[in-house]
Amino acid sequence: MVLEVKPKKTDYGKMTDEELWEEYEKKGGLELKQELALRYIYIVRNVAIQMRDVYMSFAQLDDIINEGVIVVMSAIDKYDLHLNVKFETFVSKRIRGMIIDMARKQDWVPRTVRKNAREIDEATMHLYGKTGRMPTAQETAEYLNMPLDKYEKVLSKANLFYILSLDMLMEEKAENRQTVQIPSHNYREQPEECYLGDEFKGILADGIRSLKENEQTVISLYYKEELSARDIAKVLA
Repeated sequence: MVLEVKPKKTDYGKMTDEELWEEYEKKGGLELKQELALRYIYIVRNVAIQMRDVYMSFAQLDDIINEGVIVVMSAIDKYDLHLNVKFETFVSKRIRGMIIDMARKQDWVPRTVRKNAREIDEATMHLYGKTGRMPTAQETAEYLNMPLDKYEKVLSKANLFYILSLDMLMEEKAENRQTVQIPSHNYREQPEECYLGDEFKGILADGIRSLKENEQTVISLYYKEELSARDIAKVLA
């Protein structure tokens, strides 16, 4: 009688992220892929919570998380372990892009939000020109003959409009990327892409510097501090 020796199952849970990535690169397989995905579910939830104001009118948090998991699974196969880009950064952009694409298809931005955004801009500029400083939320609300709590809600939606507009611009730039025909499968290594990328960053930086102070603050709070639009409205109040 021959004793059958079953191979010992690898305990992937004890492996570091780096070790797990290296193992997946060598062997592949659904089990490894699922283990990797589980380690990045927190990113899906973090992005979904941060951007909940974008989709709350047409989707639930659980719906976004489910879609986000699919994005993570797909991103694992598209990620290049040898690039100088963390997977967290790589997949976060893809999850944001998924949410933005859903919002674009829903045409979520109503005319009233666009109108309110313009009115707040005009009121802010008028008061700034009159006083030589950025007006407080109370001053702007009074100028617009609007209760402060209603103004904060309007401001939250207006801020979200600005942020999503910038996100859409960046996503469209990525979608329209064209690469030159040189022997490289990595567009980041192509000279034209490097040049265009640097040029785009410069234009984006100039554009941000040209914004009003409160708009620059909104962008900083959203992208750097990762606050939601609702929290940003509270900070600016």
